[in-house]
Amino acid sequence: MNTAQQFSPGRACSLEQVPHWDLSTDVLVVGFGAAGACAAIEAVVAGASVTVLEVATSGGGSAALSGGEVYVGGNGGTDVQREHGFADTTEALRQYLLMAGGPAADAERISVYAENAQSHFNWLREQGVPFKGSYLPGKWIEPPTDDTLLWSGNEKSWPYNIVAEPAPRGHTVQFEGWGGGKVLMQVLCERAQTLGATIQYNSRALALIRDRESRVVGVVARIDGDIRYIEARQGVILCAGGFICNSQMVKRFVPAALACELQVSAGNDDGSGIRMGISVGAATVNMQEFFATLPFFPPASLVKGIFINAHGQRFINEDSYHGRVAHHVMRQPEERAWLLVDDEIFGRPIIQQDMKISAVGETWQEVEQELGLPTGSLVRTVDEFNRLAAEQQDPYLHKTAEWLRPLTVPPFAAISYCRGDYQGHAFTLGGLSTRPTGEVLDGDAKPIAGLYAAGRTACGLPRWGEGYSSGLSLGDSTYFGRLAGRTVAQQTQN
Repeated sequence: MNTAQQFSPGRACSLEQVPHWDLSTDVLVVGFGAAGACAAIEAVVAGASVTVLEVATSGGGSAALSGGEVYVGGNGGTDVQREHGFADTTEALRQYLLMAGGPAADAERISVYAENAQSHFNWLREQGVPFKGSYLPGKWIEPPTDDTLLWSGNEKSWPYNIVAEPAPRGHTVQFEGWGGGKVLMQVLCERAQTLGATIQYNSRALALIRDRESRVVGVVARIDGDIRYIEARQGVILCAGGFICNSQMVKRFVPAALACELQVSAGNDDGSGIRMGISVGAATVNMQEFFATLPFFPPASLVKGIFINAHGQRFINEDSYHGRVAHHVMRQPEERAWLLVDDEIFGRPIIQQDMKISAVGETWQEVEQELGLPTGSLVRTVDEFNRLAAEQQDPYLHKTAEWLRPLTVPPFAAISYCRGDYQGHAFTLGGLSTRPTGEVLDGDAKPIAGLYAAGRTACGLPRWGEGYSSGLSLGDSTYFGRLAGRTVAQQTQN
């Protein structure tokens, strides 16, 4: 009798090893998070039979732990953007995403998304996802209110604001407080089930099954403790998340993420979907990239402070998206950095209110001495910053005038962002190489027959940690999950 120990995500099972099919379906989706739920919805609507394998006892995945922000716009703006005076062009969205994607930005995928993001927002509402339609100005990690529209990335900060016309694109599910992702996923999961998708909970995909022609034809799974062989007549869609929970894969592919103590995951981002793809020859993309954030704001007043490193030098425009700030902080010399604040803007980050205060002084010279920095380094940096900020200028790092003010009200303090003094959060961005329509590609960029992927199992729109914006993962996962589901279901018509 076969046991689970005989199977591995990293080793495909041959069709000859399958004694019989326990279940058969047109489309088999692995994972019932944002990508999996949307893939299931579109595949069912297209007329396919759909079975979803979910390792947990309920759906939602890591998306259910998110803020519920979806990054959308373009085509003149969503109706919410237009109502509040923001005319967001498709070209502005495209240019922003190209820059946010970094050196490995996928221009084809970005163009597809930019052209369809507005209609995708409407599709989400058609599924029953609630959006209040109101606008929340200011700078937020997540809206503490049930408002919809917010600035959720680097749109207004340099250098993004000189490449693309700024517009707020974070569209947040209506929910009071943080954690609106659970509302989003409840709606999408219920929608998939109502339409007729069969959901198998407590079900772990163990290995892909392929035939002699190397086509993926199904999955070996453990369902409620028993080994089951599931046939996928049209294709398998891997939507099993990233690999932040797999310590071996993190150490191998993205060791820089080890500086972040906390995983942004529901606990099942173990890389199994990526490993299954690799087992049948799939190529991977950007496995070294990860999202990172650290306790910086709120309160938003802290954005008016300045970060310095062990040389007493500034290194980032502090009005950038908190993820961009985090990446710059983590790569400073000796992994040491501090946020300098004065009494007028002082506050402890709400996310980690026990942040270490490394130095306090009535003068910046006292702070410099207490930090043990080279004599005059911090004082010169602050003096020059204060002189220019008083003139609403930041010629070196281009912090926008909205957040510029001299640091002149004692006492002064340095909040520690040295490694070990803050709790960083991380999740992975690398994954399987795919077409926008979901086909998984091999090392020669050729499709692997019968295999598709979306969400964090694939390398999608968000593929550069420094360029990340809140809402990109949910936008990417929901939209490209839809495309993958539709693509596989259409195979029944051939």
